[in-house]
Amino acid sequence: MKVLHIITGLGVGGAEQQLRLLLRHLTVDSEVVTLTNPGTVADGLIADGVRVYDLAMDGNRDLSALPRLVRLIRAGGYDLVHTHLYRACVYGRLAARLAGVRTVIATEHSLGDSQMEGRKLTAGVRALYLASERLGSATVAVSPAVADRLQRWGVPSPRIEVVPNGIDVTRFRFDLTRRHHTRRRLGLPEDAYVVGGIGRLCAGKRFDVLIQAMTRLPGDHWLLLVGGGPEESVLRRTAHEAGVADRVLFTGERPYVPDGSPGPDLPSLTFAMDLLASPSKDEAFGLAVVEALASGLPVLYSSCPAIEELPPQATAGARRVRGGPEAYARAVAGVRAAGPRPRTAPDAAHRYHITRSAARLMNVYVTALSRSLPPSPQGASSS
Repeated sequence: MKVLHIITGLGVGGAEQQLRLLLRHLTVDSEVVTLTNPGTVADGLIADGVRVYDLAMDGNRDLSALPRLVRLIRAGGYDLVHTHLYRACVYGRLAARLAGVRTVIATEHSLGDSQMEGRKLTAGVRALYLASERLGSATVAVSPAVADRLQRWGVPSPRIEVVPNGIDVTRFRFDLTRRHHTRRRLGLPEDAYVVGGIGRLCAGKRFDVLIQAMTRLPGDHWLLLVGGGPEESVLRRTAHEAGVADRVLFTGERPYVPDGSPGPDLPSLTFAMDLLASPSKDEAFGLAVVEALASGLPVLYSSCPAIEELPPQATAGARRVRGGPEAYARAVAGVRAAGPRPRTAPDAAHRYHITRSAARLMNVYVTALSRSLPPSPQGASSS
């Protein structure tokens, strides 16, 4: 089976890094085309031996990209096209159909109640999404919550398949030596109690809540923000104005899989933390929370569909927090007062091992391909 994955961009992001991780475990011949921004993840895919094409699309309305994409698909002889993220789904589904590919899968990575990939959910966004969705064979939701949202939008339930995001649990297994090394490298005091936040630095992640919470916590509490994004300068200014800039560290974008970039990778940064806080109120899955649980961290979260419906014994160490800076400050103080807990992964982390997600996606591929095959001629031999 030969599969082409089409994605909007390949900078460091959750969907982008999830694609790279999946391709390491899918038992198919895969190639990738990025519409724009062939960033760090593109370099990593190439290092993994995956062929990556850059369509060099010039903005959302660069219609000249469509015929170029159609030609690329036709030349590749693909059995299946799999699209990721909004713009890639809109252009990729249409291009695949025009190129004659009968099996088209799309993964919906980040559909929230009020936004999609940080884009406000307007009537126009919804209408274009639904129009392109009808050109596909199936839509993959990364959580039951996303599947429910798709159904409310009008996507027929038989067309929706749930394949959760996956993590490499072994890479997040806690390592005390790497914890000490990473904390020294970051310049953290030995006695610092480190609250972590992981994700794109955008308004929807509400990392300003954690900065404000620092003003209500003792001076040995530090905040480690992992990620990049448009709100970084705003968050730095917020920390300065709140008088806690000397206790807030920004690491920038960090790769999930080591790729030779300077600085510690994402698992090493989780080892350096004492607690992860995720104040975002609108998540499609909650990958950062699951990764933190895999490294044995206690977790405070506002929204995490990946674990919200699991039994409490499967999510040991995770607690939902409703409210703003004061609520998070109280919750952090409570976790610290309870004392350290063993840095072992609860059942929830193992439930989302990448090998399980890859196997489920392969089942979606096989089923979709079988439905797309033309019917056998009457009377044909089955031998």
